[in-house]
Amino acid sequence: MSDDSMPGRGPAIGYLVTGLVLVALSCGLGFWIFTHGEAPFAIDVWWNALVAEWYSPVLTGFSRVMNWLGGGWFGVLAVPIGGAVALIIVRRPWAAAYFLAAEAVSAGGVQVLKHLFGRVRPEDIIVVSDYGSYPSGHVANATTLAVAAFVIFPRVWVAVVGAVWVVLMAFSRTYLHAHWLSDTVGGVLIGAGAALLVAAAFAVPMAREKARAVEKAASLG
Repeated sequence: MSDDSMPGRGPAIGYLVTGLVLVALSCGLGFWIFTHGEAPFAIDVWWNALVAEWYSPVLTGFSRVMNWLGGGWFGVLAVPIGGAVALIIVRRPWAAAYFLAAEAVSAGGVQVLKHLFGRVRPEDIIVVSDYGSYPSGHVANATTLAVAAFVIFPRVWVAVVGAVWVVLMAFSRTYLHAHWLSDTVGGVLIGAGAALLVAAAFAVPMAREKARAVEKAASLG
């Protein structure tokens, strides 16, 4: 079957390869952290001390809001389900299924790495969090959301907004001392990797779905 009759086949290969590389990097960084012992990296200690000097009620309030938006029932359930419902409303059911699957795979991958490496969180953490510091689940969730949104809507502004969202989430997690800086890097790697691996599985039906939507819009126009 030719590529013309299989739209999305080319991107699927790229998603698969890139996703595998990113997941491998997240595992590799986790293994490095594990073999390094309980002591954090020098850059982790430096950044943790630096953000402590930036303490302010405004930044603390902002970071607590990000803590709520990126985790718990809102970040894990409301955002994925809400996004899927919105995609179904605009008649993109395959995109909705991809969005939900990417979020689920990302969350599962984070928990696997957390329990595999069991890194201790910073002692000065000021919020309640679950087991394991590596990788950051909030950052992974934010990254999966950003990458999935760009896969579905490949626009420059979507990429920019997504990147800003991820950076702000990473900052808030380290500001609250919920994670070391390297934890947020791991979150980006596993979050993006999961989103791209799932995109590889959904690329063909999503491409067909998008092509039909474009054809319908053209016929109506």
